[in-house]
Amino acid sequence: MTNNDAATPEERRAAFRVVRGEPSDEELAALTVVLAAATAPPPAPEGPRVRDRWSDPAARFRTPLQPGPVAWRTSTWPR
Repeated sequence: MTNNDAATPEERRAAFRVVRGEPSDEELAALTVVLAAATAPPPAPEGPRVRDRWSDPAARFRTPLQPGPVAWRTSTWPR
């Protein structure tokens, strides 16, 4: 291990340091991604979801049609 006084400014700012071996650029990139993911804060919880009419299961059931002069026009209206 080296003394912190002898370390360069870049080495003091580094998040990690390789002490043995010669990793490739891809291996260092993979290690950086893993460490960044491990230290990231957890995602904020989502609020309650609002259901729209398209995903509402009750919309699958029809109410009885009412006979009348414009019943054909109102037969497709949502209830």
